[in-house]
Amino acid sequence: MKQGKDGEAKAKAVPVVIGAMVLDIQATCSIPPHPRTTCPGQVHYVQGGVARNIAECMGKLGADPFLISVLGFDMPGTMLMEHWKSANLSTQGIRRQQDIKTPTVCHILDVTGEVAAGVASVEAVEKFLTPEWFQQFKHVIRSSPILMVDANLSPPALEASCRLAAESNVPVWFEPVSIAKSKRIAPVVKYITFASPNEDELIAMANALSSGNIFPPIEKNKCSTDTLFQMLKPAIWLLLQKGIKVLVLTIGSNGVILCTKGEPNSCRISLGKSQRHGFGQQLFETMTSSSSSNWCSDSKVLERSPNFLAVHFPALSASVVRLTGAGDCLVGGMLASLSAGLDVMQSVAIGIAAAKASVEVDSNVPSQFGLETITGDARIVYSAAKVMQHQSKL
Repeated sequence: MKQGKDGEAKAKAVPVVIGAMVLDIQATCSIPPHPRTTCPGQVHYVQGGVARNIAECMGKLGADPFLISVLGFDMPGTMLMEHWKSANLSTQGIRRQQDIKTPTVCHILDVTGEVAAGVASVEAVEKFLTPEWFQQFKHVIRSSPILMVDANLSPPALEASCRLAAESNVPVWFEPVSIAKSKRIAPVVKYITFASPNEDELIAMANALSSGNIFPPIEKNKCSTDTLFQMLKPAIWLLLQKGIKVLVLTIGSNGVILCTKGEPNSCRISLGKSQRHGFGQQLFETMTSSSSSNWCSDSKVLERSPNFLAVHFPALSASVVRLTGAGDCLVGGMLASLSAGLDVMQSVAIGIAAAKASVEVDSNVPSQFGLETITGDARIVYSAAKVMQHQSKL
C-alpha cells in the first residue's frame, strides 16, 4: 500500500469479495435415491463456498480479487488454503485460527446433477468473519471498484461492510446464497447496487422488504420465460423501488433476466474504477472491438432509456457434468468483466459463458478459461438478448 496525503494507506484498486470458503462434499447418485437406504454413486471433495467460488472465477478471468474469509487449521481448511495459494491469489484477508471449524457442506446430487438435499455446517462464517476482522482492510474496501458480499455473513457484518463501501461510493453486489439467508438484505438494501437472486430468492427478498408475505411462491410448471417474468415482475419492481439499480435474475436453464429502472442507459452502466491487465485486458479488448460493438439486436430499444427495462439473455447449451458452480461463475464472470471496464450488458454475456464452462467440469470453477471460447460464447448470448419490458411504468 502507498501512503496518502492524509497519512492513511492507499490501497490498490482491486475488487473485494467477502464471504464463505467451504469444502463441498458432493455425493452424486448413479440411480434415483430412495429414503432410509444408501445408493451407489460417487463422492467428490470440491473447493466451494459462494464467495470463494466467485473470487476464484474472477481470478481465472484476469481480475485480482481480495477475498476476506475464514478457515480453520483442520483438514478442510488446509485443503482450501493450499488450493488458494496454488491459484496465486491473495491470502491476506483470510482469517485462520485453531478454534475455527472450517465451513463444510455436503450435497446429495441426483442423477441429473441437481442438488436433491444438503447439510451445511458454516457457523464459523458468522462467528469469526466479524466487522472487527475486516475493519483492518477498510482501505482495500474503500479503494475497490466493487464490493461483493454473500449472505452467509451475519447481519452486523453485512451492515458494517456495506457501510464501509458506501463511505467511498463503492458499489455493493449482494449475493443471496439461499432462500433463508437472502432475507438478510432487508437492513442493508439502501447500500445495494447489484443483486443476483434466483426466482425463489427474489420472492423471499421481496417479502422481507415488504410488510408481510404478500408475494406467494412461484409455481413454474415449465412455463415460458415471458410467463415467468410476468409472475415475478411485481417482486422485481419492489426491489428496484427499494434502491437496487441492477437486478440479475437467474432463471436456471432459461438464462438470466437483467432488470433496471430509472436511469439513462442503465443497462450500459459500468464501474467508475476499473483495472485491466493480462486476461482481463484481452477480455476488454475483444468485447469492445468494432466487430462486437453492436451485438444486441434490440440495441435501439435500449437507447430509449425507459423507467423500467428487462432484458432476457438465454443460457447456452452445455454438456452438463455438475451444476453447483454455475450461479457463482455467472456472478464471478460478471464481476471480473465489470472490474475490467465492461458494461453490464457485456458482463452478463461473459457471466453466462463462464457459467457454461463451469457446468462442464467436476469442480465448481474450471481450472482455466479460454479467451476465444469465452468471448465466442458471449457473442452468441449477447446477439440473442431480447428486451422483455420497456415502458415508463408498470
